[in-house]
Amino acid sequence: MLESLPFLAATYVGQPVWLWIAFLAFIGLLLWLDLGVVNNKDGVVSARKSAAMWASFAGIAIAFGAYVYFIYEPDPRYYMSAENLNQQAVLQYFTGYLLETALAFDNIFVIGMIFTFFAVPREYQHRVLFWGIMGAIVFRAIFISMGAAIVNEFTWVLFIFAAFLIYTGWKMIASSGHEMDLNKNPVLKFLRKRMRITDTIENHNFFVKKPDPKGSGRLVLFATPLFLALVMVEVVDVIFAIDSVPAIFAVTKDPFIVYTSNIFAILGLRSMYFMLAEAVARFKYLKYGLSLVLVLIGVKIIWNFGLYKGWKDATGTALVPYLEPQWSLIATVALIAGSMLYSWMRTSGKTQGSSPGHP
Repeated sequence: MLESLPFLAATYVGQPVWLWIAFLAFIGLLLWLDLGVVNNKDGVVSARKSAAMWASFAGIAIAFGAYVYFIYEPDPRYYMSAENLNQQAVLQYFTGYLLETALAFDNIFVIGMIFTFFAVPREYQHRVLFWGIMGAIVFRAIFISMGAAIVNEFTWVLFIFAAFLIYTGWKMIASSGHEMDLNKNPVLKFLRKRMRITDTIENHNFFVKKPDPKGSGRLVLFATPLFLALVMVEVVDVIFAIDSVPAIFAVTKDPFIVYTSNIFAILGLRSMYFMLAEAVARFKYLKYGLSLVLVLIGVKIIWNFGLYKGWKDATGTALVPYLEPQWSLIATVALIAGSMLYSWMRTSGKTQGSSPGHP
């Protein structure tokens, strides 16, 4: 096949084209099984079923980590050392996966607000999130391709990423407790001004035909609030990608590891939402843990690419140690788990308000 279709053997950002196609085909199969087989009917997704789905996606992500360790052929130019490339790659993959999963958790709070704002019935929420993830796969590919081209051509851009991550971490703490006002969102204002939109959600369709309000007698296309909810979910993912993509490029510069860890984390987001929607208010201090993770990653960039590379003695020996990926992994797990445990202990026994997505 490679001889008859030579473009498959061509290299794209360090890996053959056939590997990228095979990975996307595998993800497509998982999405088809999800919507076409497991969740092919509208209905409320139970917490137990969501937990089983999330565990399945997590298991697949772990199995892919085994592929990275035993079979994957890392491109040395994306790594600090040419030795133990697969060991470096698998550490960076799992660090990136856990980091993206943790950052994706913050999406749950905002997604719940969106569903409540548009009064999306629980039985249609899975459909919105499914198509939202389809869009996220495309947008992440674009962002990561751009990021890889920039970072590997201009390493100094990482310092901009570091400053942005530290600022974002501080901003997350400063804005804690302030809810997003969707009525002021410019994208939503634009859509409401330019499109015909129904007042209520009547079924799972994003568009419906109704009589022309101008009295022409024709049936014309109306968008539904379900479509607006989908657009806002996509907008939120783009906003979060601006944080998460620089964060993972601080962990690894290998575009294939960046993209695969991102996608596996996103695949679990939907089931994570339904699994934790009832208890999301219990994790009110998680945002502080996430903000500290972003600050830590920003500091790690400055340390490894600034102090480690630039601060050397007369013999060229670095005066500070290089922070290995496993320390990022340990710190990320400790901060996230610690903030979740602290949240659970502080809110234990307290009466919770309405959960996300329940208008």
